[in-house]
Amino acid sequence: MSSQVQKAEVQTLVYFLRRGKVLLIEKKRGLGKGFFNGVGGKVHKNESVEQAALRECEEEICALPKKLHWQGLLEFINYKKREIEMIYVHVFLCKKWKGKVKETEEAKPFWFKLSEIPWDKMWEDDKFWLPYVLRGKKIFASFKFNRWKLINGNVMVLENGRKIKTRN
Repeated sequence: MSSQVQKAEVQTLVYFLRRGKVLLIEKKRGLGKGFFNGVGGKVHKNESVEQAALRECEEEICALPKKLHWQGLLEFINYKKREIEMIYVHVFLCKKWKGKVKETEEAKPFWFKLSEIPWDKMWEDDKFWLPYVLRGKKIFASFKFNRWKLINGNVMVLENGRKIKTRN
């Protein structure tokens, strides 16, 4: 029996920036529990990507972005025994928000200096694409996993809709 796509979904990630620091959350449950990541999650039916990003920010850290800056799209392909998961993640930056960032049942927020990001406590792929996003670059990246262990990937930095740099 060949592998088939069993799961395909769209998600969001938002990275809050303030005075040379980035907000990362420590996930308290679900896929990636114990890892640091941006704020985000699944886009629900009849919800736009932007609406999902705003909702997830309120749910996970009690802060509502005033403006989201779209930075790119991530494609994750995860192979299991006889199935394939495909996840597409829209990535945003946020520099202004309403509300005080605080811990919730889902996430514990931490501010990190951009030079002190805990790459060893994050998804393996983050170190390849996130530095570009945090510098304001727009990207498209595709990563393949086997049971969420990184196999390979490709990052394209975009400028005016054109590829300017590729990193394998």
